Amino acid sequence: MEQPDWAAPLGNAYESALAFLTGLPTRPVGARTSDLDLQSGLGGPLPETPEDPRKVIEMLAAAAEPGLVATPSGRFFGFVVGGSSPAALAADWLTSAWDQNAGLYALGPAAATVEQVAGGWLAELLGLPADVSVGFVTGVQMANFTALAAARHEMLARVGWNVEADGLTGAPRLRVLAGRQRHDTIDRALRFLGVGTNAIVPVDVDDQGRMRPAALRAGLREESGPMIVCAQVGNVNTGAIDPVREICDVAHEAGAWVHVDGAFGLWAGASPRLRPLVAGVNLADSWATDAHKWLNVPYDSGLVFCANSEAHRAAMGVRASYLIHGADSERDALDYNPEFSRRARGFPVYAAIRALGRAGIAELVERCCALARRFADRLDDDDGVEVLNDVVLNQVLVRLHAADGDHDGHTRRMVQQLQREGICWMSGTTWRGQTAMRISVSNWSTDEADVDRSVEAILRCARAATGSPRGHELPASAAGHAATHSLP
Repeated sequence: MEQPDWAAPLGNAYESALAFLTGLPTRPVGARTSDLDLQSGLGGPLPETPEDPRKVIEMLAAAAEPGLVATPSGRFFGFVVGGSSPAALAADWLTSAWDQNAGLYALGPAAATVEQVAGGWLAELLGLPADVSVGFVTGVQMANFTALAAARHEMLARVGWNVEADGLTGAPRLRVLAGRQRHDTIDRALRFLGVGTNAIVPVDVDDQGRMRPAALRAGLREESGPMIVCAQVGNVNTGAIDPVREICDVAHEAGAWVHVDGAFGLWAGASPRLRPLVAGVNLADSWATDAHKWLNVPYDSGLVFCANSEAHRAAMGVRASYLIHGADSERDALDYNPEFSRRARGFPVYAAIRALGRAGIAELVERCCALARRFADRLDDDDGVEVLNDVVLNQVLVRLHAADGDHDGHTRRMVQQLQREGICWMSGTTWRGQTAMRISVSNWSTDEADVDRSVEAILRCARAATGSPRGHELPASAAGHAATHSLP
């Protein structure tokens, strides 16, 4: 077998990666280049002849570096994005080196076993039934897709329809009851599944985006036939959590399947202090969450769980003569995922859980929530800032007031200015018709100094734009920026 030079390109990649990671505390968080510059550095004609792998890596690292967003930074608060913990990142590097096809047990026994073990740990951590089936997917989009495929199978099977064999043409109509503040991945999954978004019956929510059980009950009474109810644990804007126990009771009374979209909020179940917020989540029929959010493993890493493993396998599984299917005790991942061939995502998840342990994961989740509360308290102290949500988890919605009354425009401009400045990075959103800055604290390395420095940047930008005098002084810790937390 040919033995290439692994050391040179891998060594260069390691040096570039380490320089990026160790530079995060002082690096501007946003990208620092334009599309034209990136096209100039990375583009060009199709290469005609081989190039030295070491030089390819050197060129790629140098040309891409200005266009990298420091999403692993402790001061990246955009969307709901975690970082990569050291153990998870190292395991991900091993995953690439091992290059296991994790579709079948026969192709990667270690990958299959790690997923089986980590899946059991995850169910215990999140407070789910011990016998749930688990699929490791790209993210919550595909987790929602997979769970709703299992729900589609089961609910149509109950009325005598085999959707896998006969499709949806002529099938009894499915209805999907979901809160008006649901995440768009629910709608998109229904599009992919051929159910269609017109199948959605919107259910009224409260001022934080939580589904109203009474409205759900009324909606179920007005519908007939097979029904799926989608609950939400962690509104993407406010972090609010649906009353899952009541939703499950109401939905199951009507014979509906309950799916929980818990992209980040499901991790509240890993914390003894926050677990009451998700009381009753174990009563649902399927769940979706991300490991690349609060477990802080590298992208991409989503998780789907199903209480009805037979429905899960019926929706996803495949049999073919050319495949080597595992024995009863050997887990074939393609029975639980949309993909056939795929990356062995279980290794980083396994390493992250092993490195943190139950106590470390609980501390990580609780610390992020405490830092979100710190953001809200510091910002709400200022007369020119309004916090729009009840901060129950790691999400903070902020509206900046303008002297001329154009609060939407002012808030939008401040988000853009902060992104350009680079001290911190937040994203914008629209909440109940108002433009807002959305702050998500999801990174293991974020500390109080990161929050205080970011608050100072927000208030400084806002005051400079309005010409208002400096208000409340921030603690001296705002001058610091280096993350001080460490993980095993």
